[in-house]
Amino acid sequence: MTVIDVHTHMFTHKWLALLQEKGGSYNIQERPDGQKEIFRGDTPVVIPQKGHFDWELRIQHMDQAKVDVSVVSLTCPNVYWGGEAVSVQAAREANDNVADAQSRYPDRIRWFASLPWEYPQRAVEELERACARGAVGVMVLANVAGKSLTDPMFAPIWKAIDQRKLPVLVHPTDPPGVDLMDMTKFDLSWSVGFMFDTTLAITRMIFEGFFDQYPDLKIIASHGGGTLPYLVGRFEKGDEVELPSRRQMKRKPTDYLRHIHYDCITYNPGALQYLISVVGDSQVMFGTDWPHWVHDTKGAFANTALLPEKQMQAVRSRNAERVFGF
Repeated sequence: MTVIDVHTHMFTHKWLALLQEKGGSYNIQERPDGQKEIFRGDTPVVIPQKGHFDWELRIQHMDQAKVDVSVVSLTCPNVYWGGEAVSVQAAREANDNVADAQSRYPDRIRWFASLPWEYPQRAVEELERACARGAVGVMVLANVAGKSLTDPMFAPIWKAIDQRKLPVLVHPTDPPGVDLMDMTKFDLSWSVGFMFDTTLAITRMIFEGFFDQYPDLKIIASHGGGTLPYLVGRFEKGDEVELPSRRQMKRKPTDYLRHIHYDCITYNPGALQYLISVVGDSQVMFGTDWPHWVHDTKGAFANTALLPEKQMQAVRSRNAERVFGF
């Protein structure tokens, strides 16, 4: 059985240098343990690891873990900083780096394109260029510099993605309000804020009728969908009592949740099993979050191993083969 990891990340040294020089509120600080960490102001964002940069190390890890194919994306803060020219430059740098890696390891590496979403025309141009270089999907953060993914300004990008039938990984970053809520303490911005970011982004898509506008769009909600599966009852009750004049979606919230795809990064076998019970085993794919310091490669294998054989095969392999057309 081929194991396909749909949630893994990368950086490049040039991207990191560009962020340090022209990243605005983003800066790089040294932690007490000596590791370098990317901050937005005083809010910690991500700790770059050697595996983010080293493709040979990635392949070694995949071999040891028995992952056959990794679908790689540039993680947050992606390219939403620095102004138009810098954002485009950062996207091209990241996309070219992983495209070159795919050329070196054609049977092992696939990738999501990063786009300068704040500049829709440039984003569409970069999408076309990235697809010509081999991109199999698109990575977007759950909020683009504070803007919802349903903002009308992004419509040209969504149209282009939809026309190409590309899967889209919706990945969290710092949610709006993270500073007001003082979520820098105890890594709450990562453990809680990120989950809220994904949950809010997908919930708005559902309730605003986004999936009625793009019924064939293949969205992958990161980290088991954040808290989406556990709010299903609340969504249904809210829809039940909502004034008809305010209702923008055509179906029940649960119908949309069962249309979206998810990864298995829940860190808990019971949570994964509950996710599958809500959305179905056809909607969940294998992911590890490697090489982040919080990656759960061992947990992803252990938790999926507890599933019935057919479900395990679907999650580890068959669903991704169907969604990406591998």
